[in-house]
Amino acid sequence: MTIGWGKVEQAISLAVAGLATGSMPAPIERDAVRDDALRKLAAVAGARGWSVPVLRDVAGPQADLLFPGGAVEMVEAWSDLCDREMVAAMLETTEPRLSQRVQQALLLRLPVDPAMRAGARTGFATLATPCARGALRRSLMRTINTIWQAAQDDSSGMTYVTKRLTLGAVYGTTLLYWLARGQNEAALAAFIDRRLAGVLRLGKLRARFSGRRPIARAAAV
Repeated sequence: MTIGWGKVEQAISLAVAGLATGSMPAPIERDAVRDDALRKLAAVAGARGWSVPVLRDVAGPQADLLFPGGAVEMVEAWSDLCDREMVAAMLETTEPRLSQRVQQALLLRLPVDPAMRAGARTGFATLATPCARGALRRSLMRTINTIWQAAQDDSSGMTYVTKRLTLGAVYGTTLLYWLARGQNEAALAAFIDRRLAGVLRLGKLRARFSGRRPIARAAAV
């Protein structure tokens, strides 16, 4: 199964549009049994795909009962699990700069691990089908929001919305780069740095034309 890149890009745009409203998708079901099954499935999903037969094979004959929504529910739940693991890994960060914490969170969420990239590619192919586009949009919205949470950002009001819109664009381009060429962590980190630097330059330019001093938080994506 191949990825419909145009469909993924469209889903990213829809996710960013959804973030503009300040609303978030409802949380999905979480428990340790489901998480364990998802880890076992994700380890082989790059080669075997996301399906009920593969899930039963790696997690037991009754494992399909954990995901009544089938492959689409599995991939959406796996994305949520990856979000939670990113947050857990960020708890011990001592980085004082918000922009660097965002970079750390992005690198944790999009690691160079070959099995995870392969699983993500087949997962996005599953979510890029017409009946699953809502799940793809929801997953992207959750991830973008969770990156800010992992970076320990405490903004509110319009700043909360603006930051998520900005990060949506950064995450979208970074995600596509990671899926296609994300096997080198140094190159991926440099790509993210360029995206974040572009946000900073844009913030300064906007402030100059509006006659206001640039706000420090613009550097933090």
